[in-house]
Amino acid sequence: MNTHSAKILIVDDEAFNIDIVVTMLGKEDYEILSTTNAVEALPKAVLNQPDLILLDLLMPNMNGYKVIAALKAEPTTQQIPIIIMTSMNDRTAKLSALNEGAEDFLTKPLDKAELLVRIRNLLRLKKYNDFLNNYAQTLETQVQERTTALKTSYIETIHTLARAAEHKDTETGFHIKRIGRYCHELAKNLGMSNEFADTIFYASPMHDVGKIGIPDHILLKKGSHTFEEWIVMQSHTQMGYDILNLEQSSSPFLEMASQIALSHHERWDGTGYPHKLAGENIPLAARIMSICDIYDALRSQRPYKKALDHETTCHIILHGDERTKPSDFDPEVLLQFMYNADKFKQIFEDYIE
Repeated sequence: MNTHSAKILIVDDEAFNIDIVVTMLGKEDYEILSTTNAVEALPKAVLNQPDLILLDLLMPNMNGYKVIAALKAEPTTQQIPIIIMTSMNDRTAKLSALNEGAEDFLTKPLDKAELLVRIRNLLRLKKYNDFLNNYAQTLETQVQERTTALKTSYIETIHTLARAAEHKDTETGFHIKRIGRYCHELAKNLGMSNEFADTIFYASPMHDVGKIGIPDHILLKKGSHTFEEWIVMQSHTQMGYDILNLEQSSSPFLEMASQIALSHHERWDGTGYPHKLAGENIPLAARIMSICDIYDALRSQRPYKKALDHETTCHIILHGDERTKPSDFDPEVLLQFMYNADKFKQIFEDYIE
């Protein structure tokens, strides 16, 4: 992110609070806009199109919750990340703000280092979101005359963004390659069309692109997450959907990728997130992705866990352990996994770190 081009809108009814934030950001060369009138937040954002909004919750005339709702309802501002700044050290208030659509929150008095890190992470998310929007629009104008070339370029872009998300996490580029092949294999075994199988092959590596927007201190934390941190961590599903779900795009890759990003942590028995969908209410592509992601995660070594062998991994998926149970998965998908587990083993060994 080129900080010289990043534009930040600060909304706080206290001018003194705005001055504090401006001072903290002074050396970062951001372009700063501000208003002490919450009613002006939406028109100011529509007119100036900031890359990020810092928003107070407790304000006269129009509180922060209503400002968030207005910004997220307006098509031209709904993709702008919002960081809540509040003196309310109340979990309910913070979760309410996140549920309204805010991406992050900070407690006053603000810590300068934390403020800068949160801003940097969300600007990175905005950058990739804008890039994908602009790139998709460019592709749509050329699709008639350059179908083959555009498809190749589009797929390369998908993998570039997927690698960007994986680079921020502890996973690797091999994980991206394996996921596409697992999903393609299961789709064919389930009797899906070649078109569906090819689409999920290219779309599935985008499942965790929303992690771009998760603060590093939460995403890379080795210990257990607090309740609030876990709520933020779970939000990567919605962030991924927001990045990939482009209303003006007709790309089957992005359409399926957005479904997978949003729902790959849902569980067949309704115990997953973010919406606790159950059964066939979960898109099939996400049901396929779920078991493929679990298999690869169990097989892979991470800073917080050892890699498991193929036999142990299959036993966990088919019989369960303290975290995973067979009822998590679509029974038909689970059955096809069992019948074709050896192919999963071969894919993993062909693309091992």
